[in-house]
Amino acid sequence: MNNDAYSQVDLIREVFHYQSRFEGSTMVFKIDYPVTEAPGFPGLVKDLALLAKTGFKVIIVPGVKENIDAVLKQHDIDTSYAVTQDFPVRVTTSQTIKYVEMAAFSVASRFMTFLSGSRIEALIGNFVRARGLGVINGIDTEHTGAVDKIYVSSLSRVLNLGMVPILPCIGWSPSGKPYNVPTDEIALAVSSALGAAKLFIVSVHDGMRSDVFSMPENIEKRADGSILRLTLQQTEALISANENVPGVYEPKRQLGEADTELFLQYLRELKLGLKASRAGVHRVHIVDGREEGSVLKELFSNLGVGMMIYTDEYDSIRVFHSRDLPDILRLMEPLMQKGILVRRNAEQIQEKKNDYAVLEIDGSIRACGALHDWGGTTGETSGGTRSDKQGEIAAIATDPQYTDLGLGRRIVGYLIEKARKCGMSRVFVLTTQTHDWFESLGFKETAVDTLPEKKRKVFDHNRNSKVFALEL
Repeated sequence: MNNDAYSQVDLIREVFHYQSRFEGSTMVFKIDYPVTEAPGFPGLVKDLALLAKTGFKVIIVPGVKENIDAVLKQHDIDTSYAVTQDFPVRVTTSQTIKYVEMAAFSVASRFMTFLSGSRIEALIGNFVRARGLGVINGIDTEHTGAVDKIYVSSLSRVLNLGMVPILPCIGWSPSGKPYNVPTDEIALAVSSALGAAKLFIVSVHDGMRSDVFSMPENIEKRADGSILRLTLQQTEALISANENVPGVYEPKRQLGEADTELFLQYLRELKLGLKASRAGVHRVHIVDGREEGSVLKELFSNLGVGMMIYTDEYDSIRVFHSRDLPDILRLMEPLMQKGILVRRNAEQIQEKKNDYAVLEIDGSIRACGALHDWGGTTGETSGGTRSDKQGEIAAIATDPQYTDLGLGRRIVGYLIEKARKCGMSRVFVLTTQTHDWFESLGFKETAVDTLPEKKRKVFDHNRNSKVFALEL
């Protein structure tokens, strides 16, 4: 089977894995208004309808800022903002609230129209109880509000009927007074109240990159420099590295007006993701809604196409279990065919199963390796001391789709640490085609006669492997 076929099979496996894992869970989609104006918007809604049809509980929170701007401009109405602790909010007066409602419900209706075209029932409802913000820094915000309560039981009934609730940026007080509530706040509140498994922030940018943003160390990035995923601690560090004081941001390089707005937007999204994670949402995904199938690609694959902020155990290195055998053989087979790895069969791996470790990403094995104990330089099998006991690092294989993530380095690092804990003084590798990579990890070429006696006796001179070692 060629690599393309392997890739297709892996994709199918990932889809089934995530379908099984998240079926029946609640997912909130905050979708910025510019996404609704993009050519791919009908396809995006169709994908959301597909999720609803296949057992996911989908909630849509449409962004509407730009549409409100357009409606107010159309009616020659100026707008102003009041600065809160977190972000500026639009001052919605008694004159403008009706236009805000008009703009909000027209966008919500667009979602309903396209969902209906996919034969999904949707409901625009009053699921948000709001309270007024009142006077901020001397400014009466009038009909500008904040979330007071999410009507969880009503939302749950709608979701259990297989319908998609749509929450516009309007909330009502118990007396029926309408308030303009920030979309970010609604998305955060509903995600927390319903215990959402995921919050998707669907926007119109292609990611945060190191040419503009100051990046803390050890952040996992793709080959194009975009961030793949962040822990909560990394998210905090990233926000801190790119802002001096609240409301004052310092881009890494001089930006134009449009780029500056994009810079600020991404920081707002990071802050929303951080708040959602702290509120109990295990995974927050920021994706470009203009990309075809971006939500499905992000949801149904380990790598995804956007950026994920996560709080649960996403990846880990652990000991090998017998059930892992098909997966590590699948990883090793292409390398064995190319002669990069020595051929091993299932029985040989099982025989030394305690030597193997696997790196698991979201329940799928993406890398493996082994540490074989060869004793001391004089062939000792027991009683070896730290001064002469050696281990062989072998069977290093990674999923080719994950080459840029440094999984091989992590496996080797894990095995080196394991060797130290076992009292070994040195680890070595035998390689025919990957010596440059091992050199980059600090291994140095050495002679065959420096190997332990037991290993020298079984050394395959026909393979003519080079020996590289690392002193511990």
